[in-house]
Amino acid sequence: MSMAASTAAAVAVPEVSLRSGDARPMPMVGMGTAQFPVVNEATRNAVLAAIEVGFRHFDTAFLYGTEEPLGEAAAEAIRRGLVRSREDLFVTSKLWCTQNHPHLVLPSLRETLKNLQMEYVDLYLIHWPVCIKPGPPKFPNKKEDAVPVDFEGVWRAMEECQRLGLARAIGVSNFTTKHLDRVLAVATIPPAVNQVELNPAWQQRTLRAYCADRGIHVAAYSPLGGQNWDGQGNAVLDSEVLAEIAKARGKTVAQVALRWIHEQGVTSIAKSYNKERLKQNLEIFDWELTEEDRLKISQIPQRKVVQATSLFSEEGEFTSVDPEEMNIAEE
Repeated sequence: MSMAASTAAAVAVPEVSLRSGDARPMPMVGMGTAQFPVVNEATRNAVLAAIEVGFRHFDTAFLYGTEEPLGEAAAEAIRRGLVRSREDLFVTSKLWCTQNHPHLVLPSLRETLKNLQMEYVDLYLIHWPVCIKPGPPKFPNKKEDAVPVDFEGVWRAMEECQRLGLARAIGVSNFTTKHLDRVLAVATIPPAVNQVELNPAWQQRTLRAYCADRGIHVAAYSPLGGQNWDGQGNAVLDSEVLAEIAKARGKTVAQVALRWIHEQGVTSIAKSYNKERLKQNLEIFDWELTEEDRLKISQIPQRKVVQATSLFSEEGEFTSVDPEEMNIAEE
């Protein structure tokens, strides 16, 4: 990228073509919108600010409650000429666990599209390899409400969403190689994407190799080590290794983490509602890490933060599901 391009108001973000589906190419950095509690105006303003600095890829989910403000911001951006049309944006949403039933997939996507005021999403993901009895989403869930996932039935319904053009591409989230094996065994249309927790402190080497072999693109949530709700600090932003590299390169720790992810061929979904940080999150394409930097990062101790069991209350027991089936960590 030339200096002129990097100092322009909006950064041009590299894109990757997905192997299956007819979505427009996916920008390699997206903006996440998981915000609790949801403040519609804050989400709407943050999405508009993100579009102004160059973001074209936005990630939401039925669970987050941010589909509506994201849709409003997209419509406003088109009205204001910040983007030419809906086709300029890449929008991902996700099917929640209580909707993870074959007969609920299509109605759930239709509801998502109504919230977004859009005719299609670029990518629709199964949020977790977890199925909970139908009902409104809530936290935490009762353990006894977990039921086995009908991988074949749900995936067939996802394929129907793509055939109808309501989702340009379909995929999964939080799936391990074992879960992916079950989908690939029945898939006519393979998953285009697997979105998982991935960052320098949880590098997912096994899963990345598996997905690369099968043409499944990997996207990273918590690329900066977020979702650390246990109060044990942040393994990415507090990393001395990353801090040392950042200082030597004149970059922020966040930029080093995002650059490392980009160099792995993975898309980052970074959540920030701060315009300056949004801008910094895109300033990772005109420099590279050194071999020594990469070696140091490869030696960072690994620790997974997000677990499927965190969706459930501590009381009660799993009566119809083996918790091991829901395990989303693998070395």
